[in-house]
Amino acid sequence: MTTDKDELYGAGEDPFALALRPGRGPVYLRLADGRRIRMPVHRWHERPTVADETVLEHCVGPVLDVGCGPGRLCRELLSRGVFALGIDIAPRAVALTTALGGLALCRSVFDRLPTERGWQTILLIDGNIGIGGNPRGLLYRCRGLIAPLGRLVIELDPHDVEELCTARFEDLHGRSGPLFPWARLGRQALHRVAEDLALSVTDQWTSEHRRFATLAHRRSAPERPDVGPR
Repeated sequence: MTTDKDELYGAGEDPFALALRPGRGPVYLRLADGRRIRMPVHRWHERPTVADETVLEHCVGPVLDVGCGPGRLCRELLSRGVFALGIDIAPRAVALTTALGGLALCRSVFDRLPTERGWQTILLIDGNIGIGGNPRGLLYRCRGLIAPLGRLVIELDPHDVEELCTARFEDLHGRSGPLFPWARLGRQALHRVAEDLALSVTDQWTSEHRRFATLAHRRSAPERPDVGPR
């Protein structure tokens, strides 16, 4: 017997796509040098944690949740009367978000998006500062999406690192998906990148061993920096 939820998932999907299905086993981020980092898959499917609540408290609508996954944050914001839209390049993530009552588009943050320069809050949570393997380029793009008084709410690596790398998702049995560019960024590195992009770090905090920061426009911005390949 199959259910509507079962139909959101197909055979032969890579470990990340399968991780989007509640109840699946652990998924790891396997870096090119062999290191393996366990992804917090369980958190993607649960109610917002205490640390997530500190993120939600910093959200003013409209909110764009970049790399929304199953949409726990954008769905929670909608339930509180705050307009929130999720975007994700994984069709399964978007299907699950909408099936559970959220709003989401299957789109990259680098694609044309609704309400450019009109978002009051953009979320880069659960390691999504690593999207594209180029935090400088990602933050430059997000700076162009937020309103003049908008903010970026970012989850940082718990360690003070600045690492550009390639990685793949891997399951407990070693089955893996395709390689993709990724990055890790800690607090000190964020301050350096923000300074270069005419962004100000307006708040930073730690909750449940997770690190967060908010960024906002400075009054004057320089010409487009060399953000490298996207």
